[in-house]
Amino acid sequence: MQYYAYILRCADGTLYSGYTNDLERRVDAHNRGSGAKYTRSRRPVVLVYYETFETKQEAMKREAALKKLSRAEKLRLVQRFGPKG
Repeated sequence: MQYYAYILRCADGTLYSGYTNDLERRVDAHNRGSGAKYTRSRRPVVLVYYETFETKQEAMKREAALKKLSRAEKLRLVQRFGPKG
């Protein structure tokens, strides 16, 4: 199983960081309003960055590190990530 740390861009322009083991399902949950209290009133959200990990602990650790980054640092990550798909 793979785990992910991710960043979403909310409709109001804010950034939200989280982790999951099913990225597509989690983004869908955020957009349905059942993902997180923070994103519930800021829909729709768009996945703008993610990293993959082999363990839940690694993903959780990276999520915590992402949450500590400044907005400018997060935006630099997103910019380097570029369009995927």
